[in-house]
Amino acid sequence: MAEISPLRRRMIEDMKVRNLSPATQRCYVHAVAKFSKYFGRSPDRLGAAEVRAYQVHLVSSGVSWGGFNQAVCALRFFFGVTLGRAAMTERIPYARKPQRLPVVLSAAEVARFLAGVVNLKHRVALTTAYAAGLRVSEVVRLKIADIDSSRMLIRVEQGKGVKDRYVMLSPRLLALLRDYWRAMRPRHWLFPGQSEDRHLAPSVLQAACRAARAAAGFRKPVTMHTLRHSFATHLFEAGNDIRTIQVLLGHGDLSTTTRYARVATTIIGTTTSPLDRLTSEMPKPA
Repeated sequence: MAEISPLRRRMIEDMKVRNLSPATQRCYVHAVAKFSKYFGRSPDRLGAAEVRAYQVHLVSSGVSWGGFNQAVCALRFFFGVTLGRAAMTERIPYARKPQRLPVVLSAAEVARFLAGVVNLKHRVALTTAYAAGLRVSEVVRLKIADIDSSRMLIRVEQGKGVKDRYVMLSPRLLALLRDYWRAMRPRHWLFPGQSEDRHLAPSVLQAACRAARAAAGFRKPVTMHTLRHSFATHLFEAGNDIRTIQVLLGHGDLSTTTRYARVATTIIGTTTSPLDRLTSEMPKPA
């Protein structure tokens, strides 16, 4: 690759000027070298058509989303900065991150999962996470004073985004919490750690999730966030307003909440097809 050595040096100097890390520099140089090798020509003799063909090649070869966009970053830098073809960068698109639907447990699976948690404190904490749709960091930081039984609310203090919010206190959860309090007698933190002055570590509940998943025999992944996903999906399936669910989850953007509509299979399965509303008879096959 002696032919591109001067270009390589120019590109490295350009990256140094822009304070790119040595690791990034190596990745960019390697990506441009692979692009050049694929066509057997110096990269400065290649253009938008070759970039598009190379992107098709990357996709067909099964490269990851991250690997694809790393190559795009390198090519955009090379053409836009090193070669000074600023307009060229707009013709080298990034790949959009694949949108994956969250894993959701059915109501029966939630019950089976929680039944597999042996430790009382862990079981009540995981039940609270599902009953109120809380993040693991929010569950472990709950205090006794956050449980407002007179208004049937749970105060979530300084949740994600450093925001306070209230969520519902299920009557069934309240009864469970009262039984738990009589058995464990926590003083400040609802779920204390090894010492009363510190709350339970999130890693402890995450480990309890892994153990309960194994005990329940689930093949799909089940994490603390799976309980939160299940909470939101089950609320949506029960006909609750999407904006109410947004508030309960503490989402700043409604679009984050609406993804639960895509996994609400109960609603999807009971939705009437427009075919069923046709008033005329369908012709039968001859």
